[in-house]
Amino acid sequence: MDRTKIESIIRENGYDDFKWISGKDVVVSQWPRFKCMYGCSSYGKTGSCPPSVPPVAECREFFAEYEHIAVIHFQKKLSKPEDRKEFSRKTNAKLLKLERATFLAGHQKAFLLFMDECRMCEECPGTRSECKNLLLSRPCPEGLGVDVFATVRKLGFPIEVLTDYKQAMNRYSFLMVE
Repeated sequence: MDRTKIESIIRENGYDDFKWISGKDVVVSQWPRFKCMYGCSSYGKTGSCPPSVPPVAECREFFAEYEHIAVIHFQKKLSKPEDRKEFSRKTNAKLLKLERATFLAGHQKAFLLFMDECRMCEECPGTRSECKNLLLSRPCPEGLGVDVFATVRKLGFPIEVLTDYKQAMNRYSFLMVE
């Protein structure tokens, strides 16, 4: 794989803050899935969140199939918590263009994990079988069991638990290439 070519595609799509990691180095654990189950209002309500995603063991195998994953960093400060939904929707829609460009550049395994829950539709029907945007919906790393904290810290990226909405959030998307 020509990383320089992929890095050009990533930058052409407006992303300059990213680093590479191998799939075997992505930390996949049960605890992020449990945080989804007990603490996330989207659990069981979207077709790209648990329990509508594969078991953690299958997710671990999935990541191991990728040698090259670009972890893209987003830092954003929002004035109101309710602004996060629209920020996520717009960012995720733009990220899909990056995935498509990578695929069209000859990388048939290109697959993107959103930086937040899907949010491609205003109203999600709640299951994969009823999804109105199957071609556009993607899971987020946490939904697939990724310990985003441990994984991005390996790369030297910032991430902390936020204690106040006035703090800048650090979010991460994973562009899986090959």
